[in-house]
Amino acid sequence: MLDLIRLSPRDIFPPGGRDLYRQIALLTDMDEGREVLVAACATGVTAEYFAADFGVLVSAVDEDPRLIEQAETRIRAKGLQGRVQFQCASMDALPYRDGVFDVVVAEVGATASVEPEAAMAELVRMTRPGGHVVLIHLVWKAPVEPDRREVLARHLGARPLMMVELKRNLRKLGVTNLHSEAWSDEGTAFRPHAKKPFPDFSELFSIPEKLGILRRAWSRWGWRGIQTVLAREREVHRLLTRERILGLDLVKGTRTESSSDPLPDTVADPTTEAAPPPAPDPQSEPPPEEDV
Repeated sequence: MLDLIRLSPRDIFPPGGRDLYRQIALLTDMDEGREVLVAACATGVTAEYFAADFGVLVSAVDEDPRLIEQAETRIRAKGLQGRVQFQCASMDALPYRDGVFDVVVAEVGATASVEPEAAMAELVRMTRPGGHVVLIHLVWKAPVEPDRREVLARHLGARPLMMVELKRNLRKLGVTNLHSEAWSDEGTAFRPHAKKPFPDFSELFSIPEKLGILRRAWSRWGWRGIQTVLAREREVHRLLTRERILGLDLVKGTRTESSSDPLPDTVADPTTEAAPPPAPDPQSEPPPEEDV
């Protein structure tokens, strides 16, 4: 599914949309001069957004050289080549020095072809002490048999985890003050018109766009590959829209020198525009309980 979105002829945000990435910028205090890394950047839509709207300097990386070429072409056309730089590399061997970025953002596809633990270790390694690590990740919301997990992971192009696994891995790597938000719930303040967590392929594109994507898909995978995609689409549609076993979550933390003495985690609904913890509001619901 992520491959099909990446084959789109127009620029579209990854799952979560512009509102999710605006929230990331607010939570991490992005402003002019900060150094930001976007991992699994695809065609650079979110890298462009951070650079153009918040004035940060962006390094972006993806393992697909064709997407990097498209991203560089787009950024040159926008006149942002001085603010956004692209490289091609595997997510478990990124070509940057230790502790150089103020903010590191991992897109949904960052763990598509490598072990999640290895990708997270690289993300944390490149974050400066006191900097922010942000994961946009698919999260299992209900128990799923191992064989169905594997089918879904292959179809989605990402490896969902349980939230407790995400947080445990980050804590082991010295990331503290973890804050999480669910972005697949219906009717959040940032997505008041959302009807379901994950839009169907048929809802994202016009007929000419779908034909163009299918032509590109055929040239890459052939008819058998397209038939497999369509068969899985029906199963995934049922699991995502009816059974609701998957969610899209944001997890943000702060890198420290060591993993000792961690600060409490927070779990939030993405309805505020400031970094956690939010200011008390007598009209709002009570704050969420801390993770234990």
